[in-house]
Amino acid sequence: MESFPVFINLKDKPVTVIGGGDIALRKVKLLVKAGPKITVISKVICKELKELLKKYNHKVVIKSFQEVDLKTPILIIAATNSATTNKRISTCAQQNNILINVVDQPKLCTFTMGSIVERDSLVISISSGGKAPVLVRNIREKIETLIPQSYAELVSFAGSLRTIVKRKIQSGVKRRIFWEEFFQSDYIQNFILAPKKLNSRLFNKILLSMKNKKNGEVYLVGAGPGERDLLTIRALHLMQKCDVCIYDNLVSIDILELVRRDADLVYAGKKKDQHTLSQDKINSLLIKFAKKGKRVLRLKGGDPFIFGRGGEEIESLMRYKIPFQVVPGITSASGVASYSGIPLTHRDHAQSCLFLTGHLKDGVIDFDWPKLIVENQTLVIYMGLLSLNVLVDNLIQHGMLKKMPIAIIESGTTSRQKVVTGVLSNIRSKVTRSKVKSPALIIVGSVVTLRDKLNWFK
Repeated sequence: MESFPVFINLKDKPVTVIGGGDIALRKVKLLVKAGPKITVISKVICKELKELLKKYNHKVVIKSFQEVDLKTPILIIAATNSATTNKRISTCAQQNNILINVVDQPKLCTFTMGSIVERDSLVISISSGGKAPVLVRNIREKIETLIPQSYAELVSFAGSLRTIVKRKIQSGVKRRIFWEEFFQSDYIQNFILAPKKLNSRLFNKILLSMKNKKNGEVYLVGAGPGERDLLTIRALHLMQKCDVCIYDNLVSIDILELVRRDADLVYAGKKKDQHTLSQDKINSLLIKFAKKGKRVLRLKGGDPFIFGRGGEEIESLMRYKIPFQVVPGITSASGVASYSGIPLTHRDHAQSCLFLTGHLKDGVIDFDWPKLIVENQTLVIYMGLLSLNVLVDNLIQHGMLKKMPIAIIESGTTSRQKVVTGVLSNIRSKVTRSKVKSPALIIVGSVVTLRDKLNWFK
């Protein structure tokens, strides 16, 4: 972010516009809506600009720019047709720490004016820092079609209710939830589509239900295998609503950036020999935050119900009668295999697929090894990189061919994806040479040979 987006209260504040042509006119037309005290300085001022300034009782000074003109304004717009004058205005303004915008010359500006979508008090501004104004205009046109004019009345109506809501609902968290439920209600959505006179009937109904609500809610959400574009729409919606986000080690930074910006983030990841929070502690936190009326996002890599301990967390929530919902995610087996060009099932190679977890417990993997040695079956081992030696030795020992194809995929579905393929007899040396790191998924089976033909993600 090159420029920090900010909205300035200009009501009754002194603002100076230097220039009197069409460009200055466009800027003044925008400024008058914010209610500043405008002074326009120029030797020549076009007729329409004069009339506009007279209508709103603003000041006109017919003369050339001088440095003394910049003593009082808090904001300046330079809109002259002289590059030299514009540069001089910019230098003078910056020396005096006054915000300056030089039209169409971003290098001379300390602030730029974005392309605006306006619905009375609701204002949306889009900016590219002056780099791509045409693109900004295209985006604005799209937003204009998405925001009906009825939003102006809706914003005004909501503003008239703020004092009442603040008095009735003391908790800031509950007030935010109230407003979200209010704006998402069928009544308001219907109003947006077919504007009519707004009344307080629905407002009072939602207000009463929020006052009586004791607990918050927990969202158990699967973040998918790593690529942010693989999130479900429902997951993204709840990520934007939460008050607290408790996330795991496998949740990527790119995905975390989509969580509501003012939500509290709590890391609960588990790495080798480093359990930041025990499962019991995580369960307790979910209950603690929900009892405070907060909406708690439990964000897990992959799918919550596939080696994600989602069932354990739900059992805990049910014991305390905490409302919750579950949002499935694309499990790593499916997502990572797809991005690696390895189908988990195939008519010529595998008619079944078995998911396993490679987490060692007391140094031992507790598999029923003979049942894994099945023809035309694919094995997918989650979190198995650290136990690769044990896995390979036992598969061979219990009868699997040494030439059985195997793939190790690091950071699957992301731009950092690394795929190492081989067979059971040589995979360990290949992994060592390739310096593969966790998180990694292991796929064992003849389907791995299909990668040569089906590898599409590079």
